[in-house]
Amino acid sequence: MSSRFKNLEQLKTILTIEYDRDYLKLDSSECQNSMVTLSYISNGEKIIRALTSGVKQNELLLLPKANLYTQSRFVLSYPNHVRQRRELELIYLLSRRMGEIFGSGDKAFYDIAEASSHHINMPNLAYQNAQDSSEKGYLNTFNHVTAQAIMTSFFSEDLADIIVDLHEINSMPELTNGRFSESQLIDLNNNPVDNYIDIINNEVGQKIGLRLKEKFKLNEKSICTPVLLATYLNDIQSYYIWALEIGMNNFRPTDELIIRFSNKLNKLLKEL
Repeated sequence: MSSRFKNLEQLKTILTIEYDRDYLKLDSSECQNSMVTLSYISNGEKIIRALTSGVKQNELLLLPKANLYTQSRFVLSYPNHVRQRRELELIYLLSRRMGEIFGSGDKAFYDIAEASSHHINMPNLAYQNAQDSSEKGYLNTFNHVTAQAIMTSFFSEDLADIIVDLHEINSMPELTNGRFSESQLIDLNNNPVDNYIDIINNEVGQKIGLRLKEKFKLNEKSICTPVLLATYLNDIQSYYIWALEIGMNNFRPTDELIIRFSNKLNKLLKEL
């Protein structure tokens, strides 16, 4: 959790960050095609994730209004994004509260993460660091891990990868080359520590998603009942309990959040 690190140098004591070139010695024009590889040991398991420079989330959102040349160039450069454009649209809806489409009280990934945070039942153990209760603590970790797990299980790891890259590069392109400004390094709300930890948490979420995909035999044609969703999320929470050494209450099939989100997920899956 980023709440447990004061700066990038402290993060580097447990997370290996390797750029494919020493971009600090190069001109900025030479940083357009860059890549960073992160590696981390979590409870004996090595987690590796690479991030490559490329298209940003905002560029994709603006593409429908772009001219024909820009659109054609995008299709040639990013065929996977185009091939899975419908899935990307549906994931966008899952990640936002869309009351105008799904009715008042609509739920999104963030609501699940928030509920998991509220499920922590051993606060004296869990919140020894006061910052863990902030937006950068458990809530952010739960949000990234849970969202990536669901994307991977019900859609695909490839789609989850695309979404990770779009989001992280959009928020901070310097992640792939390490050319951070001084203001970025000291920014309390948006700095590379947060983003690099998010990238690792995204990879953890995908690994969990693959395991649960196999366990529950999930795909884009699955029907996600409240019982299935509650069981699925409780399995993710079991990982949190083990990895973070905390206690948590379970989701229940009768929870309003579970019923609303499972209905929303099913409606979107039917559109594929």
